[in-house]
Amino acid sequence: MVRLEARPANQEGAGLVTLRDLVRQALRMRPDRLVVGEVRGPEAVDLLAALNTGHEGGSGTVHANTAADVPARLEALGTAAGLDRAALHSQLGAGLSVVLHLARDRGGQRRIAEVHVLERDRDGLVRTVPALRWGASGFERERGWERLGSLIGAGSW
Repeated sequence: MVRLEARPANQEGAGLVTLRDLVRQALRMRPDRLVVGEVRGPEAVDLLAALNTGHEGGSGTVHANTAADVPARLEALGTAAGLDRAALHSQLGAGLSVVLHLARDRGGQRRIAEVHVLERDRDGLVRTVPALRWGASGFERERGWERLGSLIGAGSW
């Protein structure tokens, strides 16, 4: 495991290391997995590209209000980085399988609130489909459960 951290420029304006730089440099290290703590800018495009280059897997964090809002959030970040909508959805559909939405409970603990799987609509755009949702009695299965089960090898769960 190699841990890399972004840093701001010093007072002379030298030494800036962006998250985008780190994603690109990490790919040169030929990782099995790539984990990016938070994407909030043009590095989102690099993360999606990395997830589509034959690595065994990876993950990243993006801030969105719900799991269903993740494609729109990534679309906004990708557009700001110069990637058109169709290309972004192509990368998104090929590189991502599952979206986990975390929420804080009343005690301040983070927990998984919902799990969505991805699918393409008739226009080729990626949207999320609820697979699991946290309810009063624990996780409740949703429409995307079968797809999620096939992805994680759940068998008879």
